[in-house]
Amino acid sequence: MCREKGIEPRRKFSRKFNVRLDPEDHAAAVIAAAAAGKSLNEWVIGAIREAAAE
Repeated sequence: MCREKGIEPRRKFSRKFNVRLDPEDHAAAVIAAAAAGKSLNEWVIGAIREAAAE
């Protein structure tokens, strides 16, 4: 289908991902990351990978 439409099957991504959270959710994520010994970025990447693998 992509070939027929002349488009790339996968688009390029910038590696940037902005998320708006309630302050409580942001704080909970920071606490969970610290408890796991990870940066918030590392923790979010792990959570996304885990959820995407389900």
